[in-house]
Amino acid sequence: MTKKEKALEEQTVVAEPVAIEEASSTDQLRASLEEIKGYEGIIGYILRNSTSAAIDLKDPSKLIEYAILSSSALEAGEELSKTFNLGQVKNILVEGKEVKVLSFTIGDNKISIFAEKNANLEKVLEKLGQF
Repeated sequence: MTKKEKALEEQTVVAEPVAIEEASSTDQLRASLEEIKGYEGIIGYILRNSTSAAIDLKDPSKLIEYAILSSSALEAGEELSKTFNLGQVKNILVEGKEVKVLSFTIGDNKISIFAEKNANLEKVLEKLGQF
């Protein structure tokens, strides 16, 4: 085996644990979101990154509306942060007449949690604060 082939093998071995670590982090995040889905007043969530999306809503007929709301809330928060020099946005809360959405980013994952207007989202923020 030449030195060049050996060096390539070593690089591949180094890269694999990073991919596994990222996957397990996303799996842990999904498990936490599944738990949160059971909280009182939670309607569902959207978790997306550059390669995939996981959507779990109690009423799938509103999927498109919630996906647009999720994307728009995150983009608006980022734009407002830039415009007013607010720094990094931790989370965005949009409250409507009957529903509210909490949107935030963890690593490369963009998350939106949909809840009934009277739902307490403090517990959700505590649960996801570990990421």
